[in-house]
Amino acid sequence: MSKHKKKLKIAFSKKNIKQAVLSVFYNYPQRAYNYRQLSAVLNIEDKEVRKVVIVALDELLESGKLQQVQLGKYKLKSSGRVITGNVELQPQGFAYIISEESKEPVMVSQRNLNHAMDGDIVKISLYAHRKKHSIEGEVAEVIKRAKTSFVGILQSSRNYAFLVPVDKVGFDLFIPSDKLNGARDGQKVIGKITEWPAKAKNPFGEVTTVLGNSGENETEMNAILAEYDLPLKFPANVEKAAAEIPTEINDEEIKSRRDMRDVTTFTIDPADAKDFDDALSIRKIDNNIWEIGVHIADVSHYMKQDSILDKEAYKRATSIYLVDRVVPMLPEVLSNGVCSLRPNEEKLCFSAIFKINNEGDVSDQWIGRTVINSNRRFNYGEVQDIIDSGEGDLKDDILTMNAIAKKLRAKRFSEGSISFERVEVKFKLDEKGKPLSVYFKESGESNHLVEEYMLLANKKVAEFVGKKPKLKNPKTFVYRIHDRPDSEKLDKLNHFIKNFGYEDIKTTNPRIISKSINALMDKVKGKVEENVISTLAIRTMARAEYSTRNIGHYGLGFEYYTHFTSPIRRYPDVMVHRLIARYLDGERSVSASKYEEYCKHSSEMEVRATKAERSSVKYKQVEFMQDKIGESYTGIISGVTDWGIYVELENKCEGMVPIRELDDDFYTLDERNYCLVGKHNHKTYQLGQTVTIEVLRANLERKQLDFKLVE
Repeated sequence: MSKHKKKLKIAFSKKNIKQAVLSVFYNYPQRAYNYRQLSAVLNIEDKEVRKVVIVALDELLESGKLQQVQLGKYKLKSSGRVITGNVELQPQGFAYIISEESKEPVMVSQRNLNHAMDGDIVKISLYAHRKKHSIEGEVAEVIKRAKTSFVGILQSSRNYAFLVPVDKVGFDLFIPSDKLNGARDGQKVIGKITEWPAKAKNPFGEVTTVLGNSGENETEMNAILAEYDLPLKFPANVEKAAAEIPTEINDEEIKSRRDMRDVTTFTIDPADAKDFDDALSIRKIDNNIWEIGVHIADVSHYMKQDSILDKEAYKRATSIYLVDRVVPMLPEVLSNGVCSLRPNEEKLCFSAIFKINNEGDVSDQWIGRTVINSNRRFNYGEVQDIIDSGEGDLKDDILTMNAIAKKLRAKRFSEGSISFERVEVKFKLDEKGKPLSVYFKESGESNHLVEEYMLLANKKVAEFVGKKPKLKNPKTFVYRIHDRPDSEKLDKLNHFIKNFGYEDIKTTNPRIISKSINALMDKVKGKVEENVISTLAIRTMARAEYSTRNIGHYGLGFEYYTHFTSPIRRYPDVMVHRLIARYLDGERSVSASKYEEYCKHSSEMEVRATKAERSSVKYKQVEFMQDKIGESYTGIISGVTDWGIYVELENKCEGMVPIRELDDDFYTLDERNYCLVGKHNHKTYQLGQTVTIEVLRANLERKQLDFKLVE
């Protein structure tokens, strides 16, 4: 066994560990291992990393890769030359199948996809041979469809029509004339597959919803929601249930809570916010001690578990923020009314209250249900003015809280938190939703003030439940987890930043990686290459998600972290409130497997919502550039692929220079150096390079800008 021992590259990410654990089982398919034996084989001695081995084993068991032969001991569940994975369709028509059972993606040609679509979970048969240094196979079975409904443009003939999907699916839906549901030629619609005969090139379908005429703002925003299978409106029974919620707070309820109504309390939100789900309070205890409260709307008081409202909120899992609207998780009666912490109104909250000194050290905490009455509603701009000028409403309280927040922030970064400052793209729209201009939103001290207290509350609430040294098995809880960076991506990033003269990110241990990335972000700030390097650094990171299996939050440098502070817009926060209430009442732990399922659903819906939000931004960027065909702009190469280069302009609009437009030579992709290289002239187009482009085309349907280079 010793010859298989290997030193894992630093980062010890869950993804890497899962792959390494699977490799051990593949090498010894007849043997059974527990986590200690596996850790020994993989030369893992760190206790925290051994916890990740346990999590990896749980997940591999859950996904069917392993079987448990006795308590805590696992063995490979053999599947021969057939593996299961997710389809990632490529622009050229073929697909990669991403599977935990294979160290590298499996390539499947278009003819061997057998009706599999992007995002589907499929079973594939592997070929014995390899082509072009890659594993190949064919789809044997579609286990689960990612989607069966599609948004597209209707192309009608006399007796039938075709729905041409806007998404990359590789087929059109054949719609018989009696299944059009009143849709007309050229309209944007939602259609679903009803049948796909084995030998038919196209699936049969029907129109389920007519969205409207292409190009109209309402149609296009609803089309984006539908494209990601997100809700367009609340069902009537949900609106009815919300309208029936009693809004009065009785004396008995107030007596059962900690009364914070006499403490100075305020909200700080964007100027256009309508729902206020968090408030801050402050009062002086003595010269160097303050009581600072983080008060969060008690949604769970009004939305009972398993009620109509709760089931709808769980299904949505998150609010969605498109360019021109918010699609809320909760009906307006709750989100903007009864649960919104509006000034001069008594409101029910779940609170985390801290005794904290001027250096940001927490000496005591209390977590529980409260009643508050906010004195003032601030927007971020107003608070920033108070910080800058030292004058304004509640100035002493604001300035004190900001001074402590700065200490909390500095301490957080010194302990391993990573700083990624991203610019948010916003649009000024006319009354019809047409973009008139683009502007950028950056975080200031007022944003950081709120952020630090929210982070503190989330961290302390997670520790309150999870950090129980005397308990061998802490109670089930919902954590916000973030895995360690991918070591291979870190290597590629280091190779890339050398081109700009920056030192390598040091990978001695996770804390050193964090400090090294922060140092790099400081050095690139304000430089031309800032956005590209920042984007690549972010791509080395795993995606944060929800789980009952805590592995910590690497990006924040927290061992325990949860989401407690936004129950109006995030369902996991509602779950956290309910679990805290349950455990404060001394009740036993909930089912871990059941809550892990809830976490997985919430993570998936969050990803879907993020994709829709980005899609709405992309649509508006293309719409904004529509009347600028033929104009020239300076930009930075933001992506390099074997089908072209992506260029981001100063206004953050991104487009592609197709490879066919680079007609002065034959260009090939150098993946390691993120560049295209000319075969004969050796000319290179590299990530981060400044170029001048001319706008060629603006395709709204594909949300795509095409550029050509201007020498």
